[in-house]
Amino acid sequence: MKFLPSRAFAIDKLNNFIDNNLSEYAKLRNFDYGPEKRDNVSCLSPYITHGVISELEVVKSSLKKSSYIKIEKFIQEVLWRIYWKGWLELRPKVWIDFLNQLKALKEKYNNDSNYLNAIEGKTNLECFNTWIKELKNNNYLHNHSRMWFASIWIFTLKLPWQLGAELFMKHLYDGDAASNTLGWRWVAGIQTQGKHYLATEWNINKFTNNRFQNIKLNENELPINDYTHYQIENKIFNNNNPKENESLIIFDNNLGYDECDFANSKFEKIYLVNHNKREIELSENVINFKKELLKDQKQRLENKSINAEIIDISEMTKIKENINVFYPAIGENLDYLNKNYSNRVNFLYRSIDQFSWSFCNKGFFNFKNHIPKIIAKFI
Repeated sequence: MKFLPSRAFAIDKLNNFIDNNLSEYAKLRNFDYGPEKRDNVSCLSPYITHGVISELEVVKSSLKKSSYIKIEKFIQEVLWRIYWKGWLELRPKVWIDFLNQLKALKEKYNNDSNYLNAIEGKTNLECFNTWIKELKNNNYLHNHSRMWFASIWIFTLKLPWQLGAELFMKHLYDGDAASNTLGWRWVAGIQTQGKHYLATEWNINKFTNNRFQNIKLNENELPINDYTHYQIENKIFNNNNPKENESLIIFDNNLGYDECDFANSKFEKIYLVNHNKREIELSENVINFKKELLKDQKQRLENKSINAEIIDISEMTKIKENINVFYPAIGENLDYLNKNYSNRVNFLYRSIDQFSWSFCNKGFFNFKNHIPKIIAKFI
């Protein structure tokens, strides 16, 4: 299983999946046959997370091949990412609380043997140890395995979900503040309060074709008790059109300038920002993947005679004028901007986010009902 850091590779991967595997997605998507047999899922998430290809591109290309009714489940899964981002945008304190809780827990569990054995894959569960190895070596896990992993981490190994979410963010190529944080909260039973996800031996056996032995889990655990209520914030995502000959900042999760809403704007220069020193430490593999994707975006810009430069986030100080920023969404890139440049930033939002986030004030079922409306507007 390869994830080459380029848009060309991502487009080939998308087209190959649509041509050969999309029609069987709904039936086979929950099976994890192992890292060498991933053709039952698209494996596009590392590229969507970094904006190399967009959710809209994926949906458009898929609908050219099949009708909506035939691939509805795939489209829903693609648009989950927009939903999670929108949900978190309306409740930003969830992210702030997660980081604060994580900081305290890291000090508490720094020398905890149960935690250290878990992150090294030295538990008595073959399946869990295998997923740890796959996570660190391949920087990817099947979605169903992520759910099993998180459930085992929380309810069998009795470890805080925040530490598990940090581990995923450190190693996953598709690590995303919204999808990752809220996904772990959902498994724990605090995203939808009182409704948790419990991994079971029979379910793992069924959907892995009995690849693992001796799966002894706590299958009767109650949800985590956390009844914190987060008020929805009234946020406005309006664009102020950039002035001609201004600069644009793009972070590592928006590397699809070629197809974005602002591709026809005339920017004097585009700065591609490398942000590696974060509160959640990134693995060397993830750092290198991001670096190569930045280089790929730079090359594509230069092929269109657009002035582009890759800079470290610390070098942003050399930009003296007010800056336009392709909105990075809640996460550590936005945290850095809010801390250091809050009065000088003009955020540019994707039109699909502006429209879709208005449907993120409730659960995904409500959002799902609006998907045909979203598709009708943008496709």
